Amino acid sequence: MGKGKRLKRMDDSLFGKNSSKSEYIVGRFVSNARGFGFVEVEGRDEDIFIPEEYVHGAFHTDTVEVELLNEYPGRRAEGRIRNILVRGLEEVVGTFQAEKNFGFVVPDNTKIQNDIFVPIEFCGGAVTGDKVVVKITDYGDPLKRRKPEGKVKEVIGNINDPGVDILSVVKNYDIPYEFPERVMNQAMRCPDFISEADMLGREDLRDVQMVTIDGEDAKDLDDAVSLHIDEKGLFHLGVHIADVTNYVQENSALDREALKRGTSVYLVDRVIPMLPHKLSNGICSLNHGEDRLALSCLMTFDENGGLLDHSIVESVINVNERMNYSDVAKILDDNDEETIERYSELVPMFRDMEKLSKILRVKRESKGAIDFDFPESKIILDKEGNPIDIVPHERNTATKLIEDFMLAANQTVAEHFYYMESPFVYRIHEQPDPEKIASLNAFVSNFGHHIKSRRDAGVSPKELQKLLKGIQGSREEAVISRMALRSMMQAKYSTECTGHFGLAFDYYCHFTSPIRRYPDLQIHRIIKDHLRGRMTVEKAQHYAEILDEVAKHSSETEHRAEEAERETDKLKKAQYMENHVGEVFDGIVSGVTNWGMFVELDNSCEGMVSAASMADDFYVYDELNLRLIGERTRKEYTLGQKVKIRVLSADRLTKAIDFRIVSEDEDEEEAAQQELEWVEYSKARRVTEDRARKVRRLVDRAGERSEDKASRRTIKVRGEEVDINEVEPDPRTGKPRKKKSAGGSKSGRGTAGKASAAGKSTSGRKVYKVHKYKKSATSKAARSAQGKGRRKKR
Repeated sequence: MGKGKRLKRMDDSLFGKNSSKSEYIVGRFVSNARGFGFVEVEGRDEDIFIPEEYVHGAFHTDTVEVELLNEYPGRRAEGRIRNILVRGLEEVVGTFQAEKNFGFVVPDNTKIQNDIFVPIEFCGGAVTGDKVVVKITDYGDPLKRRKPEGKVKEVIGNINDPGVDILSVVKNYDIPYEFPERVMNQAMRCPDFISEADMLGREDLRDVQMVTIDGEDAKDLDDAVSLHIDEKGLFHLGVHIADVTNYVQENSALDREALKRGTSVYLVDRVIPMLPHKLSNGICSLNHGEDRLALSCLMTFDENGGLLDHSIVESVINVNERMNYSDVAKILDDNDEETIERYSELVPMFRDMEKLSKILRVKRESKGAIDFDFPESKIILDKEGNPIDIVPHERNTATKLIEDFMLAANQTVAEHFYYMESPFVYRIHEQPDPEKIASLNAFVSNFGHHIKSRRDAGVSPKELQKLLKGIQGSREEAVISRMALRSMMQAKYSTECTGHFGLAFDYYCHFTSPIRRYPDLQIHRIIKDHLRGRMTVEKAQHYAEILDEVAKHSSETEHRAEEAERETDKLKKAQYMENHVGEVFDGIVSGVTNWGMFVELDNSCEGMVSAASMADDFYVYDELNLRLIGERTRKEYTLGQKVKIRVLSADRLTKAIDFRIVSEDEDEEEAAQQELEWVEYSKARRVTEDRARKVRRLVDRAGERSEDKASRRTIKVRGEEVDINEVEPDPRTGKPRKKKSAGGSKSGRGTAGKASAAGKSTSGRKVYKVHKYKKSATSKAARSAQGKGRRKKR
């Protein structure tokens, strides 16, 4: 969270003298929960492995200098950290633990190895069980065994308060949550309606029939579509995008904040917008019946989807209707009479849109566009933030229609400015790594499939598309689709137009969402400079200087948002499954490791089946074919295979769900006896479990203290609050005084201390409904085969 100051170089006497031949490389340290780490070096194909003993106090995301210890062909380079140049983390989110004269913060991020010590004067009013943001003041010294120190900067709230779990994730990823006052002041000065002066010089499209089509709960409507077919049978498609740049001037407070955020973040229970709601839900939202400023991409297509003509203009529009995906699907897919009657004036346009959408999709597929149509889900929460249902988020004709039109506009705008040789921000998706494609080819060959690739040109999108079409409806479809997706590179923003592999586009950009993506906002600025004749040599040079950093930063913030979204999804899914422990579900094997396998349920929740819980045999991991094979029975579990599981446990603190395979002849009585006496997980998982147990103890302590405090009766003795049980009358004056401790001890433990000494404790409230990891039944023969010692129950 933030960048720290540059640090002094490490003392050679502490970490060993470096050889004069040693090579120092600067990179970014990525910590692992197990203690070791890697250093990512820009321009280097493979990371440098750092053993635990050579981490030398580096924190996750620190910029470090690494001394290479060995580098051999075919093996990962190994090194040791010599110098920490810039600290990557200045703040840490965690759970506070209060002691008598100090406190500790247990970090949420398992990549941070140590708790943070907090002196009493810097506790900031935090109590045990609070989620806090702590600012690191001293990073500690591993050689002197001195822990990092910090001071509480912010108390997020008690760990049991609604919304605190999600807000902790937001803070942990350093996602800006509240807008600064100067940004809000600037947003409040934006008008609620457009003026006549705003419309000058713009193309008036208010008489053109157009609609917005979004989800039912969407409020920031930034794109509208229009379509008509002329007498020659040509399709005239208009994609109209809110002109956000009219209100967000370059280098203004709004612009700097938007660049900092990079993107809107869509979490389970909230949206963290890139721009204040006054803009995103107000003057920049294309609300129906209201005049709005837009940038319109007007395209003409022939009956085969060929682009014949296009123009990009500043416009004034007025949306006829605010449509949602469900209603459009009812019209096009279901022929729902009531919905058709309600929108009778728009139905002919929707029918024409469906025609063009199919034509554009067929043309895209003919070029080799790859469509990974994995099921998505939406988590439904109650008012307290508890998950009550997980429903599928289906793609229908309406969602595909909007997707096709947005792709067409993005492609048209990118190609237009590529040939103008203008500074620009493109959306690129690079060719897959040849080694990954070779691994994928080796894997699919087991199922009788083959991928053609050339050494010089690599694999073509059409080859992967052919593969995916060839497995549709087959047993191996899920497994091969997932493997193909994993072989892909990650899309990103760039000033170089290298094409989009997955879409099979030579030119592509993001033009259609300036409300929620900064690259789109920047592109609109460039477009308007061209349209208004302001793209001078100096202006072009200005963009050339800033766009590389804009592209890089936007890719980073996009990746951060995706990680935060995944993290909150995992948290709420684990919380949802806490209420389904012991129940049986059907699922599909979604991952296989040497520790077991992951199974994904129909509701998209994913859990792990530990190999140690598979009591019927000893299972060996076949890494090449991603499967587990029973040594004795030769039974196999492989990616994409359907299985029946029972939920063993779920825990929102670890964000983990555990399953056990259910045998076909297993009855309820037998299932009730399936209590594991031991279970073995990976070391990384054990680190997470240990951290969660520590936090759980803090939560229970907080509950006990709050209950104890509520039940106590106190009176003031000489200005001090004293428990009534620790008060006695003074024999001389008759006034209350504190009881003297037995034996003259000054410990002051009182009744609480006695109860503790007697081994009694007040039963504190359970803040979380957390199920301890049940242990699956394992026969003596299986335990012997697994080669594990019997562990005692905790």
